[in-house]
Amino acid sequence: MSENCTIQDVFNRFYPDYEKTHGLSAAQQKAVYHIMNCKTGAFGVNVSVCMDCGCISVHYNSCRDRCCPMCQEFPREKWVDARREDILDAPYFHVVFTVPEELNPVIYSNQKLLYNALYHAASDTLSELARDKKYLGADIGYICILHTWGSAMNFHPHIHTIVLGGGLDAKNHWKDNGEDFFIPVKVLSKVFRGKYLAGLKQLWVDGKLEFYGTAEPYKNHYAFKQLLDACYAKEWIPYCKRPFHGAESVIKYLGKYTHRIAISNYRIKGMTDSTVTFTVKDYKNHGQWKELTLSGEEFIRRFLMHVPPKRFVRIRHYGLLSSRNKNRKITLCRNLLGCKRYISRLKALDVPAIIKLLYNKDVCKCSSCGGNIIPLPSGRYCIRLEPHLLC
Repeated sequence: MSENCTIQDVFNRFYPDYEKTHGLSAAQQKAVYHIMNCKTGAFGVNVSVCMDCGCISVHYNSCRDRCCPMCQEFPREKWVDARREDILDAPYFHVVFTVPEELNPVIYSNQKLLYNALYHAASDTLSELARDKKYLGADIGYICILHTWGSAMNFHPHIHTIVLGGGLDAKNHWKDNGEDFFIPVKVLSKVFRGKYLAGLKQLWVDGKLEFYGTAEPYKNHYAFKQLLDACYAKEWIPYCKRPFHGAESVIKYLGKYTHRIAISNYRIKGMTDSTVTFTVKDYKNHGQWKELTLSGEEFIRRFLMHVPPKRFVRIRHYGLLSSRNKNRKITLCRNLLGCKRYISRLKALDVPAIIKLLYNKDVCKCSSCGGNIIPLPSGRYCIRLEPHLLC
């Protein structure tokens, strides 16, 4: 078994055979092309030379695909840093909205429609209950992030929501419940269930749903009605985590969920000629990590299930945190709470300065002698790269 494998290695080994027997969407084909060619030179190179020692540095461009495990860290750091300016010294809660697994085949056959329905149901549930004077009686703000995977890369669509634990009432006064979440979880569950299934029924009535593979039996009206009845009968269990301690913890926590993909390179433990071994969380055993081995074909199939539809927006802002509201209302909330404003560290910096601040690496200095390096103009160099001169 070869170790120190990456997802790129897995695709290079198994994808050519997988492609011959499986149909892929355009979005999946694009993601595969990017992952297989990331940092290989296919997307161009940057060549620099040291002004002091003449050392040549060659850097291959990344693909910047949102499904690529090698391209998430830098965008995540920039996105999370930009959120600093929206953070308040107030309670925040992590709420997860999930659906019964019986709906998974229908959702997978109608990804864009039913992913959007998840956002709408979660958003309407939070906004409606927060405005109810029985619970809070205020407009709140929250960020919704769609994940479609479980730890083993099984299909498990759910919405992670970072909820501001207070808001503005009708008179623009701040209201919160302190350390207690303002909506009972059972109420949250019932309202979300009703809204999502109502949206699903309406899409069926409008004839907008399609049914493929294991979802095909639900083309029948009676089978679809039985599915809805079974889902109404189940208790949907949303998850609510205790409030974060301080604004800085909220900022760090956001980075764990916003740019995450189905699996990262560090979880790949080995690969043979026919299998891939990676670590998964065993939630039945207190979240302990264990190793799982799949065939290369099955690994790729599971990975590609989580490529989002073309131009699908996974991170969405609502209420006080929406783009049209936050500039004015977040400032008002900050004044009412008397809390300080957190300033973005990276906003005014160029890429080399950001890299130096985040990773303590000066990309403008030669790694051999510490001298200044300058980029060579693209297409204007023809240099014999001596091995002892390459960085």
